[in-house]
Amino acid sequence: QVQLVESGGGLVQAGGSLRLSCAASGRTFSGYVMGWFRQAPGKERELVAAINWGSILKSHADSVKGRFTISRDNAKNTVYLQMNSLKPEDTAVYYCAAGVSYQNFIYSKGVDYWGKGTLVTVSS
Repeated sequence: QVQLVESGGGLVQAGGSLRLSCAASGRTFSGYVMGWFRQAPGKERELVAAINWGSILKSHADSVKGRFTISRDNAKNTVYLQMNSLKPEDTAVYYCAAGVSYQNFIYSKGVDYWGKGTLVTVSS
């Protein structure tokens, strides 16, 4: 059974930092794109960041550029999201995701696997 399990969410004050982790299990994710989406209350789910297998291709949403950084450790089947200078508008449930096509993935298509999400709350 394929699982993507997120961790690292929580409550933080504005300006603070969190590091999200997503551990994949149940199959090999060799060649897979992995990334993070988020969904705030009353809003649609949006792509936050994506990274391809070799970490050559990376994409970050304009709203998080310069503050968030995605990375991965293929030996551990884990993807990370380092979030710095957090703002109240970053409050959302953050979902880990995996897919095959980088181009489809960054346009929020072609996601084959989803995690259950981890809540990030940024207080002002």
